[in-house]
Amino acid sequence: MYLNLHFITFSLSLRWEEERYTDGSKWRFLEHKGPVFAPPYEPLPDNVRFFYDGKAMKLSESAEEVATFFAKMLDHEYTTKDIFRKNFFKDWRKEMTSEEKSKITDLNKCNFREMSEYFKAQTEARKQMTKEEKLKIKEENERIVQEYGFCLMDNHKERIGNFRIEPPGLFRGRGDHPKMGMLKRRIRPEDIIINCSKDSKHPKPPPGTRWKEVRHDNKVTWLVSWTENIQGSIKYIMLNPSSRIKGEKDWQKYETARQLKKCVERIRAQYHEDWKSKEMRIRQRAVALYFIDKLALRAGNEKEEGETADTVGCCSLRVEHIKLYPELDGQDYVVEFDFLGKDSIRYYNKIPVEKRVFKNLQLFMESKQPEDDLFDRLNTSILNKHLQELMEGLTAKVFRTYNASITLQQQLKQLTSPEENAPAKILSYNRANRAVNLTKKSMQNLQTKIDAKKQQLSAAKKELKSAKVDAKTMHDEKSRKALETKKKAVARLSDQLMKLEVQATDREENKQIALGTSKLNYLDPRISVAWCKKWGVGIEKIYNKTQREKFAWAIDMADEDFEF
Repeated sequence: MYLNLHFITFSLSLRWEEERYTDGSKWRFLEHKGPVFAPPYEPLPDNVRFFYDGKAMKLSESAEEVATFFAKMLDHEYTTKDIFRKNFFKDWRKEMTSEEKSKITDLNKCNFREMSEYFKAQTEARKQMTKEEKLKIKEENERIVQEYGFCLMDNHKERIGNFRIEPPGLFRGRGDHPKMGMLKRRIRPEDIIINCSKDSKHPKPPPGTRWKEVRHDNKVTWLVSWTENIQGSIKYIMLNPSSRIKGEKDWQKYETARQLKKCVERIRAQYHEDWKSKEMRIRQRAVALYFIDKLALRAGNEKEEGETADTVGCCSLRVEHIKLYPELDGQDYVVEFDFLGKDSIRYYNKIPVEKRVFKNLQLFMESKQPEDDLFDRLNTSILNKHLQELMEGLTAKVFRTYNASITLQQQLKQLTSPEENAPAKILSYNRANRAVNLTKKSMQNLQTKIDAKKQQLSAAKKELKSAKVDAKTMHDEKSRKALETKKKAVARLSDQLMKLEVQATDREENKQIALGTSKLNYLDPRISVAWCKKWGVGIEKIYNKTQREKFAWAIDMADEDFEF
């Protein structure tokens, strides 16, 4: 099924053809070369040692590889976190031989410093490569891109997004994720599902291996998939964001949000009226919808399969996640939210609400324990069904996209002045982007990170002071090298602390809004493109090269008079 072109009110360049994909469309031919796997592990040189309880210890290859993952992150704050260390040590022991397990029983007695210094030296060596060496690597990478980075889909050569399989390593996660530090296992051909045409040249697995499956599903647009071991989620290799299909899906997403503009006032009037319903389920549904609209909350329980973190969404809020204040800081009817949302990111917010919402919340919380559901007559299925009845294609995400985009457009009109020069106009754009205020939830405590980094820096300075004394008294090559190492460690930690403090300042300035996320996922790019064209600001000032590729459809489509 193809889009009815009379709905498109903007001129499309010739590179956009009339034949367009929708979510229900099917490709007819798909051919590609499959993924590029991470290179095999290269054991450490004999002079790079691991120490346990002060003694050098040779590790088995499997255990050594996992140890290098920790060593590479040794100066990162992650390795100071208890949950990260606990998860790493548990998974690392699974890779050890029985003899290693019996000896290595305490992570605090493990010394990865020589490993860490070895990888730093490698990084430094790469920086010092000659132009010829860098060119050789660049040419090889380009060869791989030409071989694996494109597919043939319905007679069109399309760029593939990320065709490289992520190498093994340690899971970091966002926020204080309960699985941080766990081992991300190496993905092998036996884990891979290939999707292509029956009549295409099927990708060949590496010699001596086989694919998990080769399927021919023309109702999906992914080329390769596998299941990762941390969350049990399915990962995909898909087309580049600049591809025709990706651009089409992007266009559809924002068009759905524009459709909401036509009926949002009716929907709001309806849920306002439903606050007075005689049926508790309707009241709860209406209050939840108000939160989704006003606060950009996600609809459901955001917990990943197998995740142990207590993460929730709007429908799964519990009594303990909110506090009600009839009056607070000079504002009436204030609700305080505090819970873990998607990816274990803390959502903390104090927001005044309408009186009837406040009274309903009091009613919902009556005679309930802290662990009881706030909306005990509601779940995501009920809410999503209701949203579809209100408008075809309506989801909680559509509300976020609509509210973010309409706010950006309004703010740009208010803040941009014809008298401003180009830099001032860009400042106005950034202020308008901040005004979207999409992710008030992002309240991660940067100060804790800064304090931890200060402690690391203080310890490193003490070690440097001691090394200076040794260098003065010993006058040997070993103490001189130790001094240089300590100097570099202090410089590195100082730089990391500075970056954290700059990040804290920027977060305060930005009101802790994830501007990049909102700009790429929730703001209709045609608004930004139209603003650039109207005020003579280069689009490259707003979107980098990758983003311009992703939003090529919008750059082609939007003129300066575009209205969301």
